[in-house]
Amino acid sequence: MNFTKRAGLSLWARKGRTLITLGAFLVLSAMVLGGVLIKTATAQATDAAKRKLGAEVTLGIDMDELAAPQAPMIGSDIVDKMGASPLVEKYNYRSFDGARLLGGPETVSDTPLFPDAPPNYTLAFGVLDSTLLPEFADGTWKLLSGAPITAADKDRDSILIEERLARKNKLKAGDTITLGENEPTGKRKADFTVKGVFRDPSDQLDAEYQQFPGDRLIVPAASLGRLNSAGQDGAARLQGATFQLKDPATFDSFQSQARKTAGDAMTGFELSINDKAVRQMTGPLASIASSATAAMWLVGVAGALVLGLLATLAVKQRRTEFGVLLALGERKWRLVAQQVVETVVVAALAIGLSSLFAESLTQKAGDTLLSGEAADARRKIDAWQPPPPGSTGLQEGIDRDDEPVEGADPIDEITVRLDPADLATVAGIGLGIGLLATGIPAASALRLTPRTILTKGK
Repeated sequence: MNFTKRAGLSLWARKGRTLITLGAFLVLSAMVLGGVLIKTATAQATDAAKRKLGAEVTLGIDMDELAAPQAPMIGSDIVDKMGASPLVEKYNYRSFDGARLLGGPETVSDTPLFPDAPPNYTLAFGVLDSTLLPEFADGTWKLLSGAPITAADKDRDSILIEERLARKNKLKAGDTITLGENEPTGKRKADFTVKGVFRDPSDQLDAEYQQFPGDRLIVPAASLGRLNSAGQDGAARLQGATFQLKDPATFDSFQSQARKTAGDAMTGFELSINDKAVRQMTGPLASIASSATAAMWLVGVAGALVLGLLATLAVKQRRTEFGVLLALGERKWRLVAQQVVETVVVAALAIGLSSLFAESLTQKAGDTLLSGEAADARRKIDAWQPPPPGSTGLQEGIDRDDEPVEGADPIDEITVRLDPADLATVAGIGLGIGLLATGIPAASALRLTPRTILTKGK
């Protein structure tokens, strides 16, 4: 008799054992399929978050190589060449220097930036495009009137001022402010046109620069360089820059290109990718993905043991059947093949059944797990408190690197979809476990001779 037909008759004749094996396979395939679906859904959600946020690469000072008393600077022309890479979506300068308000305007704060600071001395921050500053991008700062500074203002003496400075000095967009260079006795000065007035809701001193936020000035980096004689060669001198990559996965390629483009100008600088916002958003996803993976492995191992036990018991019960078939001249490999066919039929049925409800169950389970993880993440974000004004946070045990990123809310939902590739993965895993659990006991029994099997009976 054909061994495939014999396999079908065997499954039908042993309905109880077939149902038990089917149930074990059904639980195994459903759990493994759920784990695969959650991993796929979290990976897709993570990729979507990365594409949404992009990847911000920071060109900053390499503190490990900082040996000179004066921090290194890099020319804006070099940064422009790096930003011209097809891997970069947009980029911005980062520089700052002192400036003096001349001709009447006064700073909002009476507290000097440092001892012996001249009157009305403040800090100006050089940019290429003010809209790319994180505070403007996430909505913390708002432009109340006028227009932002853009690359078109590169060679113009334009300025953005905070609303408290504008209110105190009765300034508005279109007015002119005279700034003097950072040297108290310096004669260099320039007239800047107020291009816009913005609002910074903070009323605390900036922790990094110890500047009152109402006195912050934002100007084109080239203008700041010209004012303080740091850009007389036509290129502004920058403390760093930020680059927004089109694809976070291209960071290594961009880093290689940037170092080749900049050459020796990169000395003292390093490129680092800031995926803090991505980590904050995808933290809950990573948590449930790891839990799903661990559960999948646990179920896989447990399922293999259960199926192996069932197969061992089945082979033991069928010793007489095997002995008779072997005595009649049946080949051993055909008996093993019969066991394989029985396993494949049951496994295929179980996988097919599990595919009917695994997607909906996984969606509900994933949403429940993810909502809990996201809620915990939000509680940690809400509980974080910045250090007191004037403090770095070290004495209070506060790490400013742990400060949450505004607008990067933890993802609390995923979309589970059953793809053919996922089903194929589960089919491969399920069949592999089933064949391994069935083949080993069957092969061990068939190593015996027909006489030995028949004399020992069941």
